[in-house]
Amino acid sequence: MIHREPRRSIFSVIAFCVIVAFAPLSWPAVAQDARGTAPAATSDVSRPVAAKHGMVVAQERLAAKIGAEVLAQGGNAVDAAVATGFALAVTYPRAGNIGGGGFMLIHLADSRRDIAIDYRETAPDAIRRDIFLGADGAPDPAKSRDSALGIGVPGTVAGLTLALDKYGSGKFTLARLLKPAITLARDGLEIADDNADTLSQSHDRFVRWPSSMKIFAHPDGTPLREGDRLVQTDLAATLTAIADRGPQGFYEGSVASNLVRAIDAAGGIITLEDLKSYRPLIREPVRGRYRGYDVVSTPLSSSGGTVLLESLNILEGFAMRDLHQGSLDSLHVLVEAMKRAYADRARYLGDPAFVNAPIQTLLAKDYATKQRASIDMMHATPAAAVPVRPQREGDNTTHFSVADAFGNVVSNTYTLNFSYGVGLVADGTGVLLNNELDDFTAAPGAANAFGLVGFEANLPGPGKRPLSSMTPTIVLKDGKPVLVTGSPGGSRIVSTVLQVIVNVLDYDMNIAAAVQAPRLHHQWLPDEVRAEHGFPDGIIAGLQARGHTVVVPMGQTSANSIAITPDGLFGAPDPRTRGSHAVGY
Repeated sequence: MIHREPRRSIFSVIAFCVIVAFAPLSWPAVAQDARGTAPAATSDVSRPVAAKHGMVVAQERLAAKIGAEVLAQGGNAVDAAVATGFALAVTYPRAGNIGGGGFMLIHLADSRRDIAIDYRETAPDAIRRDIFLGADGAPDPAKSRDSALGIGVPGTVAGLTLALDKYGSGKFTLARLLKPAITLARDGLEIADDNADTLSQSHDRFVRWPSSMKIFAHPDGTPLREGDRLVQTDLAATLTAIADRGPQGFYEGSVASNLVRAIDAAGGIITLEDLKSYRPLIREPVRGRYRGYDVVSTPLSSSGGTVLLESLNILEGFAMRDLHQGSLDSLHVLVEAMKRAYADRARYLGDPAFVNAPIQTLLAKDYATKQRASIDMMHATPAAAVPVRPQREGDNTTHFSVADAFGNVVSNTYTLNFSYGVGLVADGTGVLLNNELDDFTAAPGAANAFGLVGFEANLPGPGKRPLSSMTPTIVLKDGKPVLVTGSPGGSRIVSTVLQVIVNVLDYDMNIAAAVQAPRLHHQWLPDEVRAEHGFPDGIIAGLQARGHTVVVPMGQTSANSIAITPDGLFGAPDPRTRGSHAVGY
């Protein structure tokens, strides 16, 4: 049963914390604070975790601890994010990666700057716009989802190293930040939590690839299970090459040659030149205002920030607080706002290097007023009737949030697309490869694996970045961060971030309650509301009575978030992922 908590301001968060000591993972002793102690607050996901100086919230506990240790040693949020990101490539292989890509959103306190780093995968130069069509001219999902043709040029290594070079504190070398990840890959880690849940479920993605089976299966071909040890010696060697040579250790030399050889043998088309020419991009974030707060989010080539801000603009005209959290009216308007914003995503958004999307129009308050006016409070708007007015000017991810003692924050989301990507480990590298090119639209009007429909703006093209839903987001008040959030979940990412923000800003929920509340999702097509378990039967029946088609369950998301308050930092790992963790000091 959903209930509305007593009203509190975002700053008066009631939180509990468990103070424990943790053993450093290949690090010197953690720096002591002024009292001569080195505390670490770590999570029990049922309640927010409190810390005074720094916080990392991630989907896997070892990586979160590694990032928090960087903060405790005087690193800034970017240092910690880079360490966490590389560690997750070892400890959370289904989505943490160096064989995929993503987006990092940074707030720098001293300069009050917000920066977006787009390290999304790119299409290889040999791609054709019809590459994912079958002989009959219809989309062939197996080509983009289950074959090496779906592998995009990975961006993670370039993106994380760029972040460190330009925005790190200067106290940590790349080699030092990589040391814990290298040690864990070489010496191994015990399979537990989400890894134990997903390795056996994804076994069919590995059986086609002997190089993957030798890492993620026993010699008899059975999958690794809880309590087994995952050892990744080739990945340790690849990370060592990156530590020694920076991104050139990945995009050139023996690692690059092994990547290309493995992709070619599997039927892919990435070349050495594709790898060598990859560049991450520093972009200006998209930003908007909601209830007196500044919301800063991810720009194209992710659709996430645009869809999020358009949805918030529509909702701002409703008295959400008076509708009450979890009520039938509040959920109805959430769904209707999502439906309209996702329709615009499909029609207009794509890689900005190839598409002139009408972002200013889509994010204008007067456009939201027109969209809002088309919402009938008692009846669902059919997808085919969603109005589109602008003129043209197209689950298995992981998110972590970081806040440091200096007021800097990082929101980072990166992915392989499917759980464990295409399932192929490039032999000799230990690198799991993505199937991210499925995020292109195979043909106008076709849907990807998450059901997202696209048109001309998101067709494949050489060097093009497929449209993403990743939505790392920072909310600020008077120029200072108050909320850092994001989520995995494919097309469900934006709706998840939207509901966390609404729960905090409209309903004054503490960050743990905001994250844990049941969520729903609508993405225009298919014309259905996806709902998590946990909504009262009467609410589901009420949505159906208004004409919504409701489907349960929604699909997994994990909104690992941090609230920044005058009383300290409060982290909320999402209990939807077993093993999600908040670590602070």
